[in-house]
Amino acid sequence: MKDKTVFICQSCGRQAPKWLGRCPSCGEWSSFVEEVEETRPAAEAAFADTEPALFRDIQAGERQRLRLRIEEFDKVLGGGVVLGSLVLIGGEPGIGKSTLLLQASRDFAEQGETVFYVSGEESLEQVKLRGDRLGAGAGRLFLLAETNLERILSQAERVGPRVLILDSVQTMHSSKLGSSPGTISQVRETAHQVFRYAKKNRVSAFLIGHITKEGSLAGPKSLEHMVDVVLLFEGERDHSHRILRALKNRYGPVSELAVFEMTSEGLRAIGNPSEFFLRERPREEPGSVVVCTLKGSRPLLVEIQALVSDTLFASNPRRMTIGLDHFRASMLLALVEKRMGFGFAGQDIYLNVAGGLTIEEPAADLAVIAAVVSSLRNRAVPADTVVFGEVGLSGEVRSVGQAGLRFREAASLGFRRVILPKNNTAALGAEKPDGVRVAGVDGVRQAMNIIFS
Repeated sequence: MKDKTVFICQSCGRQAPKWLGRCPSCGEWSSFVEEVEETRPAAEAAFADTEPALFRDIQAGERQRLRLRIEEFDKVLGGGVVLGSLVLIGGEPGIGKSTLLLQASRDFAEQGETVFYVSGEESLEQVKLRGDRLGAGAGRLFLLAETNLERILSQAERVGPRVLILDSVQTMHSSKLGSSPGTISQVRETAHQVFRYAKKNRVSAFLIGHITKEGSLAGPKSLEHMVDVVLLFEGERDHSHRILRALKNRYGPVSELAVFEMTSEGLRAIGNPSEFFLRERPREEPGSVVVCTLKGSRPLLVEIQALVSDTLFASNPRRMTIGLDHFRASMLLALVEKRMGFGFAGQDIYLNVAGGLTIEEPAADLAVIAAVVSSLRNRAVPADTVVFGEVGLSGEVRSVGQAGLRFREAASLGFRRVILPKNNTAALGAEKPDGVRVAGVDGVRQAMNIIFS
């Protein structure tokens, strides 16, 4: 064997023959680390079928899935976890990744499956304390505190699990490499060996991964390509709700999304997120508007709040946003000034999405404008009104996707008036719930006249 010394960027995985102060690919400073890579024979194949086969001769059998009691988690996975699949779950520290997978381990074990949970960050006593709080303990749930990958796979061969969980992939290291745990090469090697083990033994494997300060999954990009499913756990640590969404899924849709609430007994799935986010909404207060936004394929009703007040800094009034794109909000404020004649020169403007959610789609434009005008004029938007639509720079209201889905979500929660783009009214269909009024608008001025009439 011949050892090769290379320098690898720990941010993007770029290799260089010598140390560089700044990575030419991602621009990170002081991110290159020296690693020794061994040149080894090609690894054994992960799949049993190594001979080419005609497409028409391949029999596509139905993949067996293991289901959980957590229906929302099942839905995001596409109807349960597929045997022989490799799932990567990422998220910020303390967001609830270990809690979610320990709850999943409890469910698998109670169904009679053998589960092997490996912790590289906590002792067995710590995992046991959390498991007692979550009600785990029944069934064949094995725990191991270990970071050496070869010893982990050796114990897995002895236990023979149907479900393998590694918490986390950044703490594991292979004896075949001389680099430290968490480096690009170690993460890649760990994922590759677990991938081969899962495919060979038809084991459902879960990897918990860290994320970078930019919010992307840490490690080489090849890690996301290698696994079958990539899930991202999001949420503000100051709020109780958590969002689990699929970024990649070879066995199901990537548009599914699950909402959980963190409680003292663990994560509780929220079956109706719209009702959850609107439960504390004030009634008939200026500056409050409900918008129907899409998270994946799921419609969510959330509250957009605006506060317009006289500024103390005449030369530099404040513009602050939480949960909305700051630059798009500034553009909408300029449009309101230009097209509707309102003046914000002496006003501080604060915009917030209640509940800690982040809205990125332009369908919230019309609701943002309605909230600002409502606060400025000190007139409340009727509490039974839902507003959505994209706004162009000429003041026109443009159509948005899945208008029918948004409308049905608003009607199911008891809202009696929906204001939406005029070109979307045809997508609502002939059957509308009794008592729900639909107002299709093609301009911002028309929309404001209807809202505040």
